[in-house]
Amino acid sequence: MNLIKRLLMSLALVLPATTAAQSISQSQIEQFKSMPRAQQEALARQYGVDLDAIGGSVGQQNQRPKNVNVVEPVDAITDQEREQAQSREGKENNDEQDRRNGGLKPFGYDLFAGSPTTFAPVTEIPIPNDYTLGPGDVLRVQLWGKENQQLELPVSRDGTISFPQSGPQTVAGLTFDQARQQIKKRVSEQYIGVQASVTLGELRSMRVFVLGEARNAGSYTVSSLSTITNALYVSGGIKRTGSLRKIQHKRDGKLVGELDLYDLLLAGDTSDDNRLQPGDVIFIPPVGDRVGIDGEVYRPALYELNSGTNLQELVNLAGGLTPQAYPQLVRIERNNDDFLRIIAEANLTTPKGKKAKVKPGDRIEVASISDITGQYVEVKGAATRPGRYAWVPGMRVSSVIRSLDNDLLREADKRYAAIVRTDPETDTVSVINLRLRQALGNPGGENDILLQEKDQFLIFADEGKVNAKSQDQNNKVGERSVSGEGTGNGTSTVNSPDIQEDTEIDYSRFSREALFAPVLQRLKAQAKPGAPQQTIQVTGPVRYPGEYPLPASRQVADAIYVAGGLKDSASLYTAELARFSVDEAGTGETNVQNLDLRAIMNGDVSVLLQSRDRLLIKSIPEFAQAKTIELDGEVRYPGEYTIRDGETLRDVLQRAGGLTDNAFPKGAIFTREKLRELEAQRLREAEERLKSDLVGVQLEGNDFGGQNAERTQRVQELLEDVQDSRPLGRMVIDLTAVVENKDYQSIRLQDGDTLTVPTIPQSVSVFGEVQFPTSHLHTEGLTVDDYLERSGGPTRQADEERVYVVKADGSVMLPEKSRWFGGRSQQLAPGDTIIVPIDVDRLNQLELWSNVSQIVYQMALGAAAVGNL
Repeated sequence: MNLIKRLLMSLALVLPATTAAQSISQSQIEQFKSMPRAQQEALARQYGVDLDAIGGSVGQQNQRPKNVNVVEPVDAITDQEREQAQSREGKENNDEQDRRNGGLKPFGYDLFAGSPTTFAPVTEIPIPNDYTLGPGDVLRVQLWGKENQQLELPVSRDGTISFPQSGPQTVAGLTFDQARQQIKKRVSEQYIGVQASVTLGELRSMRVFVLGEARNAGSYTVSSLSTITNALYVSGGIKRTGSLRKIQHKRDGKLVGELDLYDLLLAGDTSDDNRLQPGDVIFIPPVGDRVGIDGEVYRPALYELNSGTNLQELVNLAGGLTPQAYPQLVRIERNNDDFLRIIAEANLTTPKGKKAKVKPGDRIEVASISDITGQYVEVKGAATRPGRYAWVPGMRVSSVIRSLDNDLLREADKRYAAIVRTDPETDTVSVINLRLRQALGNPGGENDILLQEKDQFLIFADEGKVNAKSQDQNNKVGERSVSGEGTGNGTSTVNSPDIQEDTEIDYSRFSREALFAPVLQRLKAQAKPGAPQQTIQVTGPVRYPGEYPLPASRQVADAIYVAGGLKDSASLYTAELARFSVDEAGTGETNVQNLDLRAIMNGDVSVLLQSRDRLLIKSIPEFAQAKTIELDGEVRYPGEYTIRDGETLRDVLQRAGGLTDNAFPKGAIFTREKLRELEAQRLREAEERLKSDLVGVQLEGNDFGGQNAERTQRVQELLEDVQDSRPLGRMVIDLTAVVENKDYQSIRLQDGDTLTVPTIPQSVSVFGEVQFPTSHLHTEGLTVDDYLERSGGPTRQADEERVYVVKADGSVMLPEKSRWFGGRSQQLAPGDTIIVPIDVDRLNQLELWSNVSQIVYQMALGAAAVGNL
């Protein structure tokens, strides 16, 4: 125990001093280690000794020094720390700098942009013979022959290895080849019949410094095989403000080499990537002069200059010229001696241009060659292979478009195409109309037009085919969704090849309007006195009404053909041609001319068009306008009837066989579409008014009696009723008089009218502010008050003075004022409805609330009557 105390006391006094630790014998330490762990911890706590320190001091001479990670590599730090490092780099300024440089970024810094998986250098490589050994390296010695043994000999701090049975041997400072030869010689001299093979095992670590414009400057522990680039990676790379071309390698305060990373990036040259030694310093100076190069080069960027860089060398740094480059024109923007921005030019095809010196701050742009200027014709629009084709004299339309099925899309208009021709002398355009099917049907014929250089084919899409294809596609999608082959979220994925093709094509780009737009713009721009604007307009029932270039033939029939032809609703009896002209006084005027369209289309009459003519094709009056009325309910033959212009309700009822024996004509509901639209407008207006009133009531706040809260609730309920109501468009009629009295006012029918005839009712309904709104069986002799009493009587919000009755035909009567009713004691008829409105006077003096409630009740009654059929 005393020995252990002395051991612990000595350890406590001397740790971590190495020299004192060596005075403790190995047997003492082994005796301490043989004690139970609990007793070791208790003694260690008593004397304040770390057990790990005791264990770590054991056999220090036989162990290699441990590597200490002074700074974690970039990939080991947290995301927050990485973001802080990026903010220190000034990343927020990079985008602004790139913008000022015209989008050009400095070349080469992307090398350090990513986070590599490891920063450790590759160690599984042959060790060079000139590798210098030092403390921490491990030599592996294999003995074979008379004695077989595998030894691992670490280089201690004093630079020696402890060779078994032969004492220490100094190897520090020797190259690996020198140490290997000495060990082999010693084994051959001291061990008879034994040979040795020496290799290098684990390598030592060493500390180097990365300073200057490094991303994370500081001290780093790296492998002894590390080079300059390894250390740069460990430090996170180089800032944009640092130089890539003059990275300095210093040792003992002296410059031992410089690394130009451009050699590595552009040529893969690592000859200057020197291996580091302990205590070396890598210093990154600020970036040098930069120039920018843009345009037709492979690597547009900002490049750091070396001394004396010329234009050709800069182009080589940028990867050279692309095939589209125009080397005869290189623009150079630079600052002159007066600090003004000027533009210079250079020709890279001449020796002088190649040797032109570039200056700091220059921005160089390599121009591109212009588009093809001749010897071509171009196909645009709904073609399978649009683009430019080589032109040779004698080419015709059939030389470019050989097949309507193979060279055009399925949705293309195969009847008509246009050729836009440019006059090479005046640079003006004209449009030639092409009957495409006739041209390909008779090659070399009249319609197979000879082509000229730079002609443009405009192939249009047939909107009818496009719409039909789109509808067919939607149907297929719907079928797949119904069959349960959807995607699970209410949609369906269609993998049909032809549908996939259609969804990828935007046919609107091939319409007449889209393809003719640039042509019309040029025609308008080239107009001048003596050469008026060569455009016309075609309106009316043609397939594609709009503005078009004036046909070369100037014929009205050709203009109609360009517009897609006449629809079946077009009238052939007459058309109008409006023409703008200038009279003798120089004043503009418009003249209208009537045309015999049938004679023009048959070719019997020829009418020539002029600039800005407007051709109006008239429609056949009332063409295919089927007006209908729907008869429902107790009609002998209900259904949807087509009505003639001016036909009345009595006429249609006679065609439908009249009313059945169970019909209740007094309760008939006649609706009209225009009235429905008016009711919808009233509902919208009422909703807006109620919203405003609701806001006003809410802003008044709560009063003492809670009346304001009650008003707010009432307005809210009324607003919800208005929002839930649907317009019916009912018109009050006396159907009995319509059927039986010929002198009764005739009801002229309109398209969309409906007549619903209910069966004979047996009930009287009570709605509104009563205790139990419901319907009661009609009983002879009961009055309004009787039915109100059967519904529990009015509520405290009811307005008993304004109770009204809605008759079965939709008319409204006020029992308190109507002489016909004879007061509230008047008996009611089947189908009548009693309405008890809200007492709006008690809540607020707003007549609107009463009117809105009446509208809602009336619509609800009509809808209920229709729904009960």
